[in-house]
Amino acid sequence: MKTITFYLDFISPYAWLAFHSLPKALQGISHRVVHKPVLFGAMLKHHGQLGPAEIPAKRDWTYRQVLWLAHQQGCELKLPAAHPFNPLGLLRLSLACDAGGEPNRYICEQVFRHVWCGGEDAADADRLAVLTDRLQPGRDPAGAAVKQDLQANTQQAIERGLFGVPSFVVDDKVFWGQDALPMLRAYLLGDPWFAGPDWHAVSMTSVGVRRQTS
Repeated sequence: MKTITFYLDFISPYAWLAFHSLPKALQGISHRVVHKPVLFGAMLKHHGQLGPAEIPAKRDWTYRQVLWLAHQQGCELKLPAAHPFNPLGLLRLSLACDAGGEPNRYICEQVFRHVWCGGEDAADADRLAVLTDRLQPGRDPAGAAVKQDLQANTQQAIERGLFGVPSFVVDDKVFWGQDALPMLRAYLLGDPWFAGPDWHAVSMTSVGVRRQTS
């Protein structure tokens, strides 16, 4: 049985779409999924990037695309009242629901639905209080241990070379994005391509020019 580490941030609509599609993508494959909530914004900062919703033209396209993808795959999705938003409260709540800081699928789904189903304010304090009461976390979401778990998950993701969410890690392989699920499935089914030269050969391609960023 393979273990799939799923790095996610509830702020990402692509993470919600991937979460929704994952059971179908892995159907018939013996596996275990470990959910690792991370702070996507910290990953972006580390790599010196802007998020899709921080570039005006890309922001509009991102929302159109995720609405289309949700329609295509039969996934409920309604944009929240404001996006992006501060996801810290939701990330910490999910981590607080498990003693080891690994929230199960039910917990993650409830938090994702809080954000992406209903079109309400995902960061509203009253709504967060209601969600917290419903999930009954065993640890204090504002406690030092939970905050440390989130920091550790995010640092682990960065050290593994991750730059975005959703990301899936199996063995030493990283699969990024909702559209990487067919590739992930192929790897788990033993597609011989992954044992060939192409996976590692890409890092041998030289950089022809570097764009000035300042």
